[in-house]
Amino acid sequence: MKRLLVLALLLPLGGCVSTASHIVMAPVHAASWTVDKMTTSQSEADRNRGRRERKDEERERKQAKKDAKRQRALERQQERYGEPGQ
Repeated sequence: MKRLLVLALLLPLGGCVSTASHIVMAPVHAASWTVDKMTTSQSEADRNRGRRERKDEERERKQAKKDAKRQRALERQQERYGEPGQ
């Protein structure tokens, strides 16, 4: 009978223990989340470096295209009007 009474009393405490463990672990989870957000893993660094390199390559490609277009325009102008100073 005593065992049954003890089990009956401990059964509702299961929720309290679970809640208490959540409360105790909350600062640990918050600290680990903060550290994770403030640090960069090697894979994140590699991904960011690759992204920067692709953007730089795209910028260079656009500039080269613009320069080629400008050069063609100059060549057409020289064909029409001749070399400057002639």
